[in-house]
Amino acid sequence: MTEKAYDDIPGTFVFDADRSREGYWLNQFCISLRLQKNRDAFKADPEEYLSRFAMTEDQKQAVRDRAWNRLLELGGNIYYTSKLAAFDGIVFQDLAAIMSHMSRDDYRKMMVDGGRSIEGNRYKSEWEKK
Repeated sequence: MTEKAYDDIPGTFVFDADRSREGYWLNQFCISLRLQKNRDAFKADPEEYLSRFAMTEDQKQAVRDRAWNRLLELGGNIYYTSKLAAFDGIVFQDLAAIMSHMSRDDYRKMMVDGGRSIEGNRYKSEWEKK
């Protein structure tokens, strides 16, 4: 993937055209879980179901590990990957807390209080200056 100016945003994987292409099959897998017959097939035999999608081994491993941030890094779209979380019984607010390495209550409080501070969170290059 070509390096882009927004790659310097810490903790953020921008879902752009490159990530969309990279994550096509991962996202097809995730969105397939919207149908009960597919959830049943995935639950019955996860490896067989994963084999139906031309994902990379890294993508498959991220699914197995439920490595939520890694899924985004590998081209997953948050709205599609949240289907996998829902499959596991994880509501979106809890998923966001997990991905932020926070408890549900701490995440909720942060959001009610206006979100994450921008200080030190605008660019990774800011970290090197401190």
